[in-house]
Order: sequence, then structure tokens, then C-alpha cells
Amino acid sequence: MTTGNPIIHFSNLTLGYDRHPAVHHLEHTVNTGELLAVVGPNGSGKSTLLKGIIGNLKPLEGEIKFNNIHPAEIAYLPQQVDIDLNFPISVFDMVSMGLWHKVGAFKKFDANLNAKIHDALHMVGLCGFESRPINALSGGQVQRCLFARLLLQDSQVILLDEPFAAIDTSTIDDLMGLINSWNKEGRTIIAVLHDFELVAKHFPETLLLARELVAAGKTNKVITKSNLDKANKLTKSFKDREVVCCTS
Repeated sequence: MTTGNPIIHFSNLTLGYDRHPAVHHLEHTVNTGELLAVVGPNGSGKSTLLKGIIGNLKPLEGEIKFNNIHPAEIAYLPQQVDIDLNFPISVFDMVSMGLWHKVGAFKKFDANLNAKIHDALHMVGLCGFESRPINALSGGQVQRCLFARLLLQDSQVILLDEPFAAIDTSTIDDLMGLINSWNKEGRTIIAVLHDFELVAKHFPETLLLARELVAAGKTNKVITKSNLDKANKLTKSFKDREVVCCTS
């Protein structure tokens, strides 16, 4: 996929919690149509960056600039651990939430919208699951359900936070197929991932974080032993400093 003009730019961006920075002075531009992996050790600020993009976190310093898209129009898939799977909701209702931005939370769906929901379920392999409660699904089925919701959001920018964590290989292959099809349509995909082999196979661009930017660009130039060693050392040094601050 050939990328186009800048769609998101991080300008001296610092994000954090309770004034404790988790991403430091980030400078980077994401172009329209990029298929971008965000990688780094645990605690390196990857999920924090996605929350900053959608506006859940306000910058402590710097800014996020958007071109031809508003943060509210960006589709976001959080980690499964951030989703209450015990909430009493059916697969159909969960997927239908992808249409709320178009019809509102309380409007009844007409035949056309019902058909869109069923089509989305068909595309992710969940036909016949419409009435099943989400707490009866396997991890892979939950992820398929959430991808169906993303399909209905029909956004030009899609953020995925650990979309393949603890799911089976077949589901990963199917969902990666969806991601590739979205990207071929010109959509911009930013995914937080841990599997370097999968990143190298499917994601042409990578951003390596360790609270600060370690490297960004073509994946084969970013995911190198020296860069990964640097990222691990930086993240550990930040954690060590936090422990000292907390115990002093």
C-alpha cells in the first residue's frame, strides 16, 4: 500500500498519568494509508500512545495534530483485559455498537442496518452467534466480535491495542486478513504488537518505543538487535528510577 499525506503528527508529545510521563517528547508523523506496528517492552508507553490519539489522555506537553480526521472519528480496539466481558450483552448488541456514531445509542435499527450487522458477523465468521452472550465466547470469538464492530465503524484510521493476545493461530490469520484488506482500501492502521515475527511479515512500518522514541521507519531497519537492546535498557532505567522515587 502506497502511503499518502500526513494524517497524524506527534509534536514534542509527552503523555502520562498523574503528571508521571509514560511517553516522552515524541516526534513522529503517521501518513495516510500506513500499516504501522508500535512495539517495545512492557511499560514502554505503547497503549498510552493510543489513548492519547483518541483523546482519553491529554498531553502533558506538546500536541497531537490531525489532518482531515477528528479523534472522535477514529476506531479504537482496546485490549481485552480493558473490556467487561461479564456485562450482560449479546454478540449482536455488542457489534451493533459500531453504528452508534451514525444512529445514536437508542435508535432502533432498520432492516438495512440489521443487514449491515449480519454482514459484519459473516465477515468475521460469527454467523449464528447473534444471540449468544459475550461471556460465553472464547477469547478468539470475542476478538472476532470486536473486529465486526470495527467493520461497522468504517473509519479511515483504526487503532488496535494487542489485537492478537491470547488467541488461536486460525483467528490471527483471519483477522490479519481483515487488517490487510482495510489497508488495501487506503485506511491507516496503527497496531500495538509483541510478536516481532508477525510484525516483520505483515507491517511495513514500525515505531519502537521505550517511553521515548528509539527508532521509526521501515520494519527491517527498526527491529534490530541493537535497537531492541537499547529499548530494553531505556525502559528498565525508567522503571528503576520510578522505584527509587517511590521508596525514597
